[in-house]
Amino acid sequence: MEQIVVLITGCSSGIGLSLAVRLASDPAKTYKVYATMRNLAKKERLLDCVKGLHKDTLEILQMDVTDQQSILDARHRVTENRMDILVCNAGVGLMGPLEAQALDTMRQILEVNVLGTISTIQAFLPGMKARGHGRILVTGSLGGLQGLPFNEVYCASKFAVEGVCESLAVLLQHFNIHVSLVECGPVNTDFLDNLQTAKPGEAALQRVDEHTRSLYHTYLKHCGMVFQNAAQDTDDVVKIFLEAIQSASPAFRYYSSDALLPLTSPKISAPDGLQYIRTMSKIIFSTNEKEEQK
Repeated sequence: MEQIVVLITGCSSGIGLSLAVRLASDPAKTYKVYATMRNLAKKERLLDCVKGLHKDTLEILQMDVTDQQSILDARHRVTENRMDILVCNAGVGLMGPLEAQALDTMRQILEVNVLGTISTIQAFLPGMKARGHGRILVTGSLGGLQGLPFNEVYCASKFAVEGVCESLAVLLQHFNIHVSLVECGPVNTDFLDNLQTAKPGEAALQRVDEHTRSLYHTYLKHCGMVFQNAAQDTDDVVKIFLEAIQSASPAFRYYSSDALLPLTSPKISAPDGLQYIRTMSKIIFSTNEKEEQK
């Protein structure tokens, strides 16, 4: 049987790396994985993880999702001249008071998370349409389903990705192409380490009013507790991707954890939006304030 051809973006670490390893290490050699990353200097970590298990199942390609020519060059290097499964996983984060964010930094987040995802899909979609077959999986986020304070630009980018995918899913069912979003909460990856975060003492943050800085400090403590108590391992998230990849009839939206569902339900049950805003504010700020007063 022909191998299933898979291309994954953002494979230098985290979910992308773990998914590439899992698929490329399949004993039956079911998949031919093209693992892409912007900086090939980071490929050694991926090679170390697969060890000798990747013969004929893995190729690592340089690909910058913000550079259209880079995407096209990577597509040209897919020797099978087809793409069965496209996994758009590359993404970056940004955290801090909105007033402290530089325009160039905000633009970079949108270019990677939104335009990078769109450009990657654009490059491979015509081939999938022509064959009448394909799957597109996109790494979604809790921040694409609900607003999170001090994550305005990141959430804006992930909300946009939700709209792109949902719009495409309506159309692409007519081409036998399945679109799936894997909605992730906190995950133990390098994403948090690589997150662009406004740090205490930075000049930009010092220009923000004192009350906002205090709330931001509380939010950072909340994030620390969430990652300590509720963050998932990448293997748990990879299992969800495998479910979407192997399903005969994949869902449009998968949740990496049931813990995400109660937070999204108020947005539907209370259309005025206030219940969610009050609930999220209480979860993030009230609990921490009470702990500080003990």
